[in-house]
Amino acid sequence: ASPLLKSGQIFLGSSCWIRRKCFGDIFGARAPSYRCLEFAFTSRVSFFVSKPSTMDIEEKGGLDSQGMEDFEIVRSDHAAARLGGPSHHEEDLSSSEKPRTEQSEATSLGSDTPISYLYLTFDTALPSPPVPEQPSPDGREPPPCPDLAAYTSPLSWGAYHKSILLILSCLATFLTAYTAGAYAPPANIMANDFGTSRLVVVVGITLFCMGFAFAPMALAPMSEIWGRYPIFIIAGTVFVIFQAVCSVMPDVAGMLVSRFFVGVGGSVFSAVVGGVLADLWEKEERNTPMALFSGAVLAGTGAGPLVSAALIETVGSNNRAWKWSFWVQVILDVVLLLALVLFFKESRASVLLSKKAKKLNKWYEEMETYGIYGVWINDELAVLASAASSQITVTANLNERNVSTIPRLRRIRWIVKEDEQRASLGQIVLTSVRRPFHLLFTEPVVFCFSLWAAFSWGVLYLSFSVVPFLYGEDFSMSSRVYVAMMIASAAATIVGVYQEHLLKHPQWKKQEEGFQYSDSKFWAFMRRRFPAEAPEARLYFTCITAMLLPAGLFIAFLGSNGKGGYTKAVGLGLATWGIYSVYLATFNYLADTYHIYASSALAAQSFCRNVLGGCFPLITSVMFTNLGLRGAGGMLGGIATGLTAIPWVLLIYGERIRARSKFAKNVNE
Repeated sequence: ASPLLKSGQIFLGSSCWIRRKCFGDIFGARAPSYRCLEFAFTSRVSFFVSKPSTMDIEEKGGLDSQGMEDFEIVRSDHAAARLGGPSHHEEDLSSSEKPRTEQSEATSLGSDTPISYLYLTFDTALPSPPVPEQPSPDGREPPPCPDLAAYTSPLSWGAYHKSILLILSCLATFLTAYTAGAYAPPANIMANDFGTSRLVVVVGITLFCMGFAFAPMALAPMSEIWGRYPIFIIAGTVFVIFQAVCSVMPDVAGMLVSRFFVGVGGSVFSAVVGGVLADLWEKEERNTPMALFSGAVLAGTGAGPLVSAALIETVGSNNRAWKWSFWVQVILDVVLLLALVLFFKESRASVLLSKKAKKLNKWYEEMETYGIYGVWINDELAVLASAASSQITVTANLNERNVSTIPRLRRIRWIVKEDEQRASLGQIVLTSVRRPFHLLFTEPVVFCFSLWAAFSWGVLYLSFSVVPFLYGEDFSMSSRVYVAMMIASAAATIVGVYQEHLLKHPQWKKQEEGFQYSDSKFWAFMRRRFPAEAPEARLYFTCITAMLLPAGLFIAFLGSNGKGGYTKAVGLGLATWGIYSVYLATFNYLADTYHIYASSALAAQSFCRNVLGGCFPLITSVMFTNLGLRGAGGMLGGIATGLTAIPWVLLIYGERIRARSKFAKNVNE
């Protein structure tokens, strides 16, 4: 006999509910909609028994042969009960072990019965309600079951759905970076049209970066409370609107204000995308998506000025040239916004869980309005939520000695633990602003990475101004630099993905006991001196590739002016590869080191990175005019060389530094 029959605790009410709602055509009742059948399958409706065993109907998988046999026995048992005959399971039960009937339980509950509030998780087995055998006197059917297929854990989504969100996120990041760089090539034309200097127009890049730096302090916490989807759509709408405003702005003051709000709207596609990737992938699987995200940032930075310069070359040096630069962006951004509205799904787990709880609670209320109170649930599964900080009254109390595995009817409502324990939005925003700066000035790791990333980003934004400074309106020369930057970004992305596969090499990774390692002395040395599981593993390859930043700067600004300008293109391309390495290492290392404080640590470096990146275009012309090409390039290359010591220091002393850190120590204990 199956465990279902051995237990002797088969509840006829659950059988009736499954029979009426999912197999109504067999028993003569009106068959319900497919949604109810889907709910019964996907929710894994369980028949609770005296032991933890259950009979589950797997998603769209039907019943196996044993399950069908049990179901037929349950059906025949209930038919026998209606005819007054004995059932299969009653023959194995003593009179004291027989379960109470559904009718006696159902009639004992009513609107005055206290409600128990339970925590809901994605793994919670949903209990079934006791639907009566006979329809209501007025002929109404019970409320249809809610469709919960959309409320599963994002970590368990299939590769197809994750890929859709990754593609949309990377496209949004690409277009945001594109916007940052596309502003620089038409700056001279805009200055002539507005009757001002180029330096004043370039302030638009600075204000764009300021919006990028400050807005995530509030928008990132909002996305954790309200979800990624609404923040993406609202911020994307702001992004598109002010891009359109820029295209028709008649004066420089309005242009600068509009650029700030363009940065505010676009900041979401940089700051919150990291959260989306964390929603979809575990830490061990996150490097490849992060590498693609980082590649989209750098590729967009090169594509923006390239396309914008090509438009100027095509349209000509008139006021329509800079307007066309914005119109193209508006068209692309509108297409992106429509794609986000149609295809982007909510990925924040707590938000999905809250929506699932609300949908179930609404269904329970509708069932009670119909006249059906409670669900079959046992004490072992009913973990009552603490409501000390809310107005919810917990009306039941469990005693460990009296916990029973026998189900009974209980009025319940679902709540989400994260919603209960979350602080107010004002407190969250205050923490979001305060903690990054606290980490910045108290954590050496955060400070060093913020300084390194900020300088690298400053060099990247410096290229927006230095290329027009070097080549003026010579499109053929400037385009070589921008193409080199895009090629370097693509190559760096490919290498970034491949290096993650190396870290997962079975001879390098620590395996379970009993795994047979090869006799290679090389892999034994790597496991001993450079463990793949340590946070410093994120820096092994960066120690080498980050040197491309100073090397590229030296080649670009200290090399020969011959070779048709290819030397500068190659140099800035290599520098872009180095910047990519710094960017990827910063995100991965801080996330692995600070765990629950990772968002604050990343916010600190993001703030420094965008502020310094916005300031560099303002000083480019002055610096290269006063110091000369070689002097300015040598100074930048020297600073970059000094900062490449950061990954080497952490590689050697990283474990000791983390041990002294209060935040890193707490999350790693």
